[in-house]
Order: sequence, then structure tokens, then C-alpha cells
Amino acid sequence: MPDPAQRANKLFIQTFGTKADGLYLAPGRINLMGENAHYNEGFVLSSAINFHTVIAVKRRTDQQFRAVSDAFPGHIQEWRFGKEDTMIPADPKAWVNYLKGFTASMAATGLPATGMDLSIVSNVPLGAGLSSSAALEIAFGTAINDINQLHLSPLAIAQVAQRGENQYAGYHCGIVDQMISAMGQQDHALLIDCFDLDSEAITIPKNLSLFIVNSNVERHELEPQYQLRALQCQQVASHFKLDALSHLTLKKLELAKDELDDIHYRRAKHIVTENRRTQQAAWALEAGNIKKLSQLMAKSHASMKDDFEITVPAINCLVDIIANVVGEQGGVRMASTGFGGCVVALVDHQYTDAVVNAIETQYFSLTQLEASIYLCSASDGAKRLAES
Repeated sequence: MPDPAQRANKLFIQTFGTKADGLYLAPGRINLMGENAHYNEGFVLSSAINFHTVIAVKRRTDQQFRAVSDAFPGHIQEWRFGKEDTMIPADPKAWVNYLKGFTASMAATGLPATGMDLSIVSNVPLGAGLSSSAALEIAFGTAINDINQLHLSPLAIAQVAQRGENQYAGYHCGIVDQMISAMGQQDHALLIDCFDLDSEAITIPKNLSLFIVNSNVERHELEPQYQLRALQCQQVASHFKLDALSHLTLKKLELAKDELDDIHYRRAKHIVTENRRTQQAAWALEAGNIKKLSQLMAKSHASMKDDFEITVPAINCLVDIIANVVGEQGGVRMASTGFGGCVVALVDHQYTDAVVNAIETQYFSLTQLEASIYLCSASDGAKRLAES
């Protein structure tokens, strides 16, 4: 199969009858540690991955945008810069909301932009928790930034994308997905402080394979459960007169345990302990201490299972299958918002084939589900590829 860049160029010519001016790429991402930390102003250890969204673009002389996706060839979505009022409701073509949200956010901020024709191709798996939407936004934002010579930093592009998604497209999100897609570094994860948006590149040892395994669990009631946990976290933070749970210490939480009901205590315990685990995992990864990393990832998964209560039996099954193969020669945990999605594992290369074999021979018999296995590598963030 042609790569996304070749497919984007071909789709552009088929749709618009001319060649594109250039190609822009942005990666998906996986969280290694720090799930649900972003809205608590905590730490997230995340990596861009070598699955990408590619956009072929051609500058227009007006403020009209025309976009086509390879998922819906022949269906051109159009809007004018600063006139994005009508967003498509949640239907298969809602992908255009992410683009319209970005330009609406730009217009509201006072940033100028000329129109573009664009074709979009992606190999980021959809619905797997790998941030296909952020990859789309950041590839688009990188193109607009370059075409209009705005000189926005990758972080600024991520901030415009997040604002557009929250305020205009109607999808509540933190900024980690956009940041890692814009700022990822090859062979590194980023330790992101969601309080002040500082980030630090953390080397992923060369002897580790990065596995992402999609459980393919059909997720129900994900958004209500996500919002409920965000509310519960904010309620505990308010109890302690804090803006966010990342500012709460475990000692202070334990001393006030009797002031909270069991659910609120456990939700807070997960966030407070995960915040510390994430920092420790970054240090362990940088030092090549895989035994420590393995222990931290196991504790993270147990906390999501018992305290935050966002795992499901199939996810726990996948984690157990992988952990039983690698022991302390790798780490594994759920890596998604919850109630399905993906498992992430960092595994010594010598166990790669054994992990794949264990998943393929055990997971279906235990769950009646087929897992999708992706052997990935840490990728650079968004960039312009080349002239067409």
C-alpha cells in the first residue's frame, strides 16, 4: 500500500485537478504514564508514534477552505476563514470540525490566514486512543503556519488547536495530545508538566520495543464516565481549596481521608500517586532502569483498575498476558481514557516475538475479541515533508 504522503498527493490531484504546493505531517501519540493527569495539572509521559496524518495543501488567493479526506473521497467540505459558525454534529464527516475549530480559534485570536485546498490521508488508527484528531489538527495547523509565514512555535500551534477543539468544535480535551503531536522527538518521550506546559525529552533505551495493542473493546458511556471522574477530581481539589489535584500531597490526602467518602478518596489517591509515578518513570526510563519502570507501570495499571476504576476485563487480560511474558524486563499498562482502548508496553527486544505470540494465542480465547498489535517507534513531531 502506498504511504500516506503518496496517497495524499494522489487524492489532491484527483479532487482538485492540480498538484499540491507541499505536504505536512503530524504523528499520533501514546501515553506511557500519567493517564487522566492533564486536567489535574499533573505530569504526563507521552511519545509521538510513527503513525501519521499527512495533508497535501495548495494556497488559495481568497479565504475559502476546501478539504477532502481519503475516508470520504469525493465529498469536499468547504468553509470561509472566520465564518465557521456551523459545525457538523457528531457524524462520520465530523472530522472537518477539527479544522474549522482551528481556523475559528485563529480568527478569534486575531491571527490572519489565507484559504487553502487540502487533501487528508492518515494511518493513525481511529478510535484507539492514539490521538488521530490531534494529528489532524496539528498537521493542519503546521500547514497554515507555514503557508501564512506566521512563525508560531509548535507549542503555540498546539494551544490554538486545543482552544479550537474545546471552544468551537465542542470536544473537551487537555493539551497533551496536541503538544506531543507538535513537539515529539524521535527516540524520545516527553515529560510534560500540564501546569506550566514545560516539557523535557526523555530517551527511550534502544533495547526496548514499543508495543501498542488495541483491545478492540466497544466502548460505551465513555464521555459521561470521563466527565464524572473529572468532576470528582475537581470536587476533591475544591475540598482542599486547590485549583487542581496535582498540588495535593499524598500525606495531606491521607491525613484528611476521613473527611472524604471512599470514591472521592480513591479518585484523588490515583491522581496524586500517578503524578509521582510518572516523574519516577521518566527518571527510570532515562537511566535505563527497566526493572523500576516495570514496577511503576504495574502500579499505574493497578491504580487505574482499583482506585480510578476505568479498566475493563479485556484490558486487564491483555496487561496480564504481556506481563506474564516479560516479567520485569518490560512494563505494561492501559494507555487510554479508559473503558477499553489500548495497552502500551515497553519490552526488551528479545521478548518481542513471544509477546506477539502470547497475544495471538491467548487473547481471543479469553475474551472472544481480536487484538490489533502495533509495533511502533517514537517519532518526531509535526513538520513539512517536501514540495510536491
